[in-house]
Amino acid sequence: MERLDNLRPLILFVSGMMGAMGVALAAAASHAGDTLFLGSASTMCLAHAPVLLGLYLGQKFFRTATLAALVLGLGTIIFASDLVSRHFLGDRLFVMAAPTGGTTMILGWLLVAAGAFFRQRHV
Repeated sequence: MERLDNLRPLILFVSGMMGAMGVALAAAASHAGDTLFLGSASTMCLAHAPVLLGLYLGQKFFRTATLAALVLGLGTIIFASDLVSRHFLGDRLFVMAAPTGGTTMILGWLLVAAGAFFRQRHV
């Protein structure tokens, strides 16, 4: 898992961008009157952005934090992008994009849970 440490700045970047996009999507949803797709995408982004930040900060406490953050971030991006694509383009991002993103997010959360059993050696 130490090899993933080089990707830690990416987690912080994605967390910030995801938070910003969550706010922008919420604004777009309220102005466009679409709470189904844009509102749901906003909710996913705003729910997971602080989680990514927490995992970034908590990396020294459990070994799965970096991997969990990367997987959660990827899943959220795929899921939210599919919803945004459905709103603006009228079609999905790719076949099975939402289920793929959702399943990836679930896997990310399971990696967070696995962190209880794989603590860092040096705290």
